[in-house]
Amino acid sequence: MPADLRSILSIEVPIIVRIASRRMSLEAIRAIGPGSIIEMPKPVQEDLELLVANKTIGRGRAVKVGDSYGLRITSVGDVQARIAALGQRPSKGPAPRSVEPPSSAEPAA
Repeated sequence: MPADLRSILSIEVPIIVRIASRRMSLEAIRAIGPGSIIEMPKPVQEDLELLVANKTIGRGRAVKVGDSYGLRITSVGDVQARIAALGQRPSKGPAPRSVEPPSSAEPAA
């Protein structure tokens, strides 16, 4: 692999795992405080979205990894779609077919 490509691929970018989204009135937002619960319009069984640059590149299930949350990937876009999410031009080449989840992950409670 060329050194310049290796350098680019080592750049870290933020990822977001989106549970759900909804709209709320400013009055309801103003009333939020400690202990408030905001109900989301998404079934618990539905996959969460994995986003890069605010674009969905995959989906997965919440899992517990030690004392932290994790995301077990259930589907992921092809390489071209993931590169496009970063605003880059995709290169030609085969895309990986699946991602193996870590064996130490437990489903989140």
